[in-house]
Amino acid sequence: MRRDGATAVEFRDVEYAIRGRRIVDGLNFTVATREVLVLLGESGCGKTTTLKLVNRLIDPTGGEVIVAGRRTTEWEPVELRRRIGYVLQEGGLFPHLTVAENIGLLPSIEGWAAPARRDLVDKLLQLTGLTPSDFSDRFPHELSGGQRQRVGVARALATDPALLLLDEPFGALDALTRDKLQREFASLVREMGKTAVFVTHDLHEAMALGTRIALMDRGRLAFMGTPSEFRASDVPLAREYLATVDL
Repeated sequence: MRRDGATAVEFRDVEYAIRGRRIVDGLNFTVATREVLVLLGESGCGKTTTLKLVNRLIDPTGGEVIVAGRRTTEWEPVELRRRIGYVLQEGGLFPHLTVAENIGLLPSIEGWAAPARRDLVDKLLQLTGLTPSDFSDRFPHELSGGQRQRVGVARALATDPALLLLDEPFGALDALTRDKLQREFASLVREMGKTAVFVTHDLHEAMALGTRIALMDRGRLAFMGTPSEFRASDVPLAREYLATVDL
């Protein structure tokens, strides 16, 4: 996926600490528009915390995070989050809402008329490989894991955000479904020209999806570079990851 040089997100000397314990520390990096930056690392290394700093679910205790040219602390939180698509494991769907209601939730809040919402839902379902007539009126518990993830991605795209944040969205799926959705996601992001920050602990997934990989270790960046640069890296943690897989 190409990078066009513009900056979508920037971290400047960012730290986040709780009761004196630093969860992330000294983060400095940028995310270019139309790239997929993968945050890779073990549980507890600060990946999800880093992601939450982008859409102001939490604020940095030091440094600053810049989104669309403004510090996140200068954004009104709801306004910022409506500009960003957010996808969690299992899609993060509301269980009491139908598929159509889940996807159309933000457009409804923003006052879209019902016909326009229906058209949008149908378009997004088709885009993510689901037939509107079969899935619009279903509830999340009636879907498979892969179908819930597709709905989660569709909901994240509902307001056409330039930036997507994804927190291990395919981690709970079986290997075959995960591989298929990874390929579909890569194609979708490329075709739609989206920028994405993608959290995973899976090196195969990072290599398959990432324009660049940010390897995190105890709240710091251990490595930042392309997949080919990761393969060639002499960073000890990167070598440990590479030793566990057959790429």
